[in-house]
Order: sequence, then C-alpha cells, then structure tokens
Amino acid sequence: MRPLAHGLPGALTELLRAAPLSEGKVTFAWSAAVGPALERVTAVKLQGRVLLVETASAQWSREIMRSSPTILKRLRGFLGADVVDRIETRTNTNLQSATRDRRSAI
Repeated sequence: MRPLAHGLPGALTELLRAAPLSEGKVTFAWSAAVGPALERVTAVKLQGRVLLVETASAQWSREIMRSSPTILKRLRGFLGADVVDRIETRTNTNLQSATRDRRSAI
C-alpha cells in the first residue's frame, strides 16, 4: 500500500497548506506523510515547531527517527516549510492496547 502522499493531487496539497493550522490538519498531514501502518501505531501533537510523536513501541520510535528526513520533507510539503523543524518520539505502551482494541473491533 502506498502512502496517501503519493496520491494527493497538487491542488489538494495547496488547499491543505493554505488551511489554518489545527490539530486536525497536523494529524491529517502526519497520516498522509507516513501511511496507514505508522499512523495506526502513533499519535502526534505539534508543540511549537516540534512534532511530538508517541509510538506504540521503541521499534516504531527507531523507525520514525530513521525515516525522519523523508517524513519531514513530506510534512513540510503539506504544512509549509516553517511549521515543523524536527520530530521527537516518545514510547507510549498504551497505544499498543488501543491498536489491539481497534483491530478487535473490526
């Protein structure tokens, strides 16, 4: 499965960039930048110009940090070049149970 970023037309990207900055906009941009697998095991919050990413495990934190140059480039495309300077990760094992709960509900 390809990340949503590959399928967003340029017009939609421009509309997203022009929209006011909000929690929903940041969450949508994160989902589009990383795809469904990472989106399911993370939660994001913009604090200043730092994107705080809570992950379900240390392995996901390492994967995000390893991929952060690519993720930042995509986020800047959606949000604007001056919105996110860097990504920081934190492990939150409660996200694992939330992910399991969502899967069992499907």
